[in-house]
Order: sequence, then structure tokens, then C-alpha cells
Amino acid sequence: MVGLPYDLVANPLGAVRSTFEKAAASSGFDPNGKDWGVLDLFRHFLFDQGRLSQVPILNGETIRWIQPKTLVRFRAMVQDMLGNEFYVGAYQDGSVWRTNKFRDVSQFPLGDSSPHTQVWERRLLYCVPVPGQNSWTEPSSESVVNQCKDFIPQQREKRRRMDDEAIDDMNMLVSDNGFQVSPSVKKVKEDGCPSTSSQTQDSLSEGYCSNTSMVTGIDKDFLSCLVKIYDSPESDLKLNDVFEFIGILTLDSELNEDKDDHDEPDNGFCDDVMVHLPPNKVPRLHCLIHRKLAAPDFLRGSPMMEPKPHFVREMREVLLRHLTVVLGNDGIAAHFMLLHLLSRVHTRVDTVAVGKLSLNLTCFSKESAALFGSRLSLALKTLLPFTHCIPLTLEYLNSVSLAPKKDYETNRLKTGVLQLAEGSHIIIDETQLEAGTLNSVGMENARLLRNLMELQRVEYDFKYYKMEMAADVQLLIFSEAKSNILPADIVMPFQPSSVGSSEVVTAEALEAWRWYLATVKSLPHSIESEMQKVVENDLVAARQADRSIGSHDFNRWLTMGRLMSLSFGETCLSLEHWQMVKELERLRRERLK
Repeated sequence: MVGLPYDLVANPLGAVRSTFEKAAASSGFDPNGKDWGVLDLFRHFLFDQGRLSQVPILNGETIRWIQPKTLVRFRAMVQDMLGNEFYVGAYQDGSVWRTNKFRDVSQFPLGDSSPHTQVWERRLLYCVPVPGQNSWTEPSSESVVNQCKDFIPQQREKRRRMDDEAIDDMNMLVSDNGFQVSPSVKKVKEDGCPSTSSQTQDSLSEGYCSNTSMVTGIDKDFLSCLVKIYDSPESDLKLNDVFEFIGILTLDSELNEDKDDHDEPDNGFCDDVMVHLPPNKVPRLHCLIHRKLAAPDFLRGSPMMEPKPHFVREMREVLLRHLTVVLGNDGIAAHFMLLHLLSRVHTRVDTVAVGKLSLNLTCFSKESAALFGSRLSLALKTLLPFTHCIPLTLEYLNSVSLAPKKDYETNRLKTGVLQLAEGSHIIIDETQLEAGTLNSVGMENARLLRNLMELQRVEYDFKYYKMEMAADVQLLIFSEAKSNILPADIVMPFQPSSVGSSEVVTAEALEAWRWYLATVKSLPHSIESEMQKVVENDLVAARQADRSIGSHDFNRWLTMGRLMSLSFGETCLSLEHWQMVKELERLRRERLK
């Protein structure tokens, strides 16, 4: 079997060019077609052949080692959508069609009529590391950097072979007689302005060493990327979704060369992307394939198996014991904590976010919150992919920006604390809140937190109007008494019986618990007709015994019943699990007296 003419990891643009030229040489070629088989080529290589692990991961540690114009993986959240960008996608040079797809810098023949060029469109997304992402979700920095270092000699050797063939295909034409320079072809940078600058063989081969000089302006502690999306429906990507983008990395070299070229006029296509997201600070990633990620995708080394009930029961018992120890041997609080950690918004009915289960642990002092709060926060960081802590002080409420806001001067969405990925967990410590006056910012922030708690929605401020965005965030509140600012679904007095914790948790146990929480919460669930009658009768009886019980309580009990079943790996509510829910509620209400 003949191998691929280009290494898809070290030289993906070569593969793009080769595939395009092969398609262009075939009969019936349509230059308006946006894909000519290149995506199938990469999908087959990455997934059918299992080569995804060969693609380096792009992050703050590896940016100085990964080479420009190579294939990378970047896991990030869509923080802002910057609209669309037009570029010369294909052009005809003589009798040969060429493409500029997956490049920052375009080229086209000067002086030719419009039928010889095709203007295509791509979407621009500003993507950032997932807020609150915990370190265990990422491969170790050392292993990733070593992978990049090991890859460099292979890239250098492939580059030498390409140099021998005469290389920069941005300035070369292919004919039956080989390569020849095309003086009629110029590059056009991403803002549409043409430039005569080109790269030499020496400058290309010099790139295969550490990229320190090229990434000095990039924030390696918070590596963001301008991701360019091709041929994908707008519904595929939404604000705050988390994706793995697999594409071609470009840094600032070509764009900066063109930026310094003042001999060419501006043709009117320029926008503010280059100004506010300069390429020497924000790398470009030309996306070939994107995959939406969920909690199970962030597991490393965990047993990826079918969640069979007997195995899930064992995991539940061990995890519940761990949570009980963390919570000072308060077993009832640990049971509610487990249900809380398994909750998620699985559907919406009008304004009701069905499936949420916020938890307010009361009877905390500043001292106990510092002890048990920090202990629980640390435990959740080792179990959940995305976690956050909010110290709810008067100063914090009066000054912080919780809601994202549109900045029309930069045409950017400025993020806020509550712009979070689906499945994020927030601990709010209300014990630090002292008497005082909320200013207008504080009042607005309190309202935003309340809406997130009750409706699972965050209001985005676009200055001239506001837009509510759906959220799916777990909220846990520590407070002295029932919170008046944040009305949680469950108010649970916290009654620890011990302070010390000597439990040693192994890495294997943590991996198993992460698998349990990530997998079980996504199981489907239903209530069979017989159990529906039992539940209805119990709800009617509860209402007759206590007229203060309303629809909010009924919804909470049904949610708890669903979560109780799922915690055992069961997808249908059983009488046993329903009885457990009622007993938990009875014990909780006794503490409230």
C-alpha cells in the first residue's frame, strides 16, 4: 500500500494542497465546492486509523515547542463569536486551480477577472481555556512537552525533504515539468490587503527549533486562540460550548510580514480582528475537525465501561463514604451532596430548568466554613472537571463583573464570572457577607446570582439590550442561616460530628469516582405507570398533611427520585429508591425544626 505523499501531522497544508489539486484535475470539478475530500482524509487518519494521539496538544506549556503550520489539538470554550470573514478560497492561475483554504494569508493572480477567483467565508471564534478547569483533566505537562520535543526531529527531516522540492507552495506553481515560480501570484493577508512578501527556504527551515522568539507576546498562563471554522452549520457551535478543535496552527510570522508592508493599498476588507486580537498575542487555528466535549471526555485513565448496576452500587458506596468523611461524618449531608453532584438540567419546561438541584448547607460559621469549606472545595476539585469558588463579600458584590458585557469599541464580548461551561460547579461562601449597603452593581450582581440559582440562566449585557443565555451550573452555598440572597432547592443544616480527616485517597479511587460522576449523571431515566401512581398518591398525602408544601417541593422530590435511581445505576424509579428519598426528606425536615 502506497503511503500518503504528505505527513498529515507535520505538513497538513501539503496534504490539503495535494488533495485539492487532485480534485481540480478531475473532470467536472466545481470551484464553488467547499470541500473536496480533505476532511474525509483527516477523519480517516485521526479516527479510523487511531492516530489522534499523535497530534500534539496545544496549551501554554507546549506553545513554544509546537511548530507553525502543523496539526494540533486545542481544547477550549467558545468565549466570543466574532462573525464571519471573507477570503479568496480558490483561484485559477493559468489553467491550474489552487486554494487558500486553512491559511491566514491568501494569494490570487493580479489583474484577472472575477470568474478566476472564488470568495469563500469562514467563521471566527475566540476560544479560551475552560474556566475553572482542574489540572487532572489535562495530560501531565512533562509528557506533552516531551511529545512535542520528540516530534521536532521528524518535522525537521520532513522539512528538509520539502525544501529539496522547493517549497513554499504559496509562491509556487505545479506543472508536469515540476515546480516553477509564479511571479503573477501575490499573497493577500487576512484583512484583504495584498502583499508581495514571501518566505524563503531558509526562513522555513529555521522554524524547527523552540518558538521562544515567536511567542514572547502570548500569555502562556491563559492561552487563547482565534479559531477559524470552515463549512460548518452555525447550529454546530454555540457560545460557552467546550470543543476539541483539531486544526492547523499559525503564529504571527506571515501576518506580521504583511502588516509591515506599506506599499500596498487597503482594499476595504479590513476589520478590527487584527487590531484587538493581534496574531503575535493570539495564535490562529484553522479548524479541520471539531468535537463537542462532555465530562466523560476529560477522564484520563478511568475505566471506560458500561455503567452496570452492580459496579455502580460499589462506586456509590465508596464515594458516599468518602463524602461523609469530608463532611465531618455527617452522613445525611453526604447523601444530599451526592444527589447534588449528580444533578444537571436535562430539559426545560417554560421557565423551569428540570433536573437542577442546588444545595444550601447552613449552620456554618466563618471558622467552620474555612475548615470544612476548604476541605470540600479541594475534594470537588479532584472529582469534577470545572470548579469555582465565590467569596460572597459586600466588596465582591459591589465591584465584580458577573455578567458578560459587549464592548462596542473593540467589538468584543468581555467575559464575566458567570460565563461558564456546561457542567461547571460553583461553591458560594456566604459566611463572609457582613452588614452593609449594596450599590447598583451589587444589586445587579445579586439579581444575576438569583436568576442563575432559580432559572439556570445568565443575562448577557449588550448595552442596548439584554439577552438571557441558558446555563447548566451546579450551585452549593455555605451560610449561617438560610440564604436570603440565593434561594436553593434544598436547605440542609450541616451537623458534623468530627473534625479530623485521616483518609488517604488513591489515584485509582479518584479515577473511578470521576468515571462514576461523569457517566451516571448522563443516563436516561423514566417512571413507569405503576410508580407514577405511587408517587402521585404520596404527593397528595403530603399536601393534605402539610398545606405549606407546594409544586416547588413536588418538583424537588421528583428530581431527587430521579437522581437517587441514577446514583445506583438504575434508569427507572423503583419503590425502594422512592422510599429512600422520602426518608431523606424526613430527616432533613427534622433538622429544620
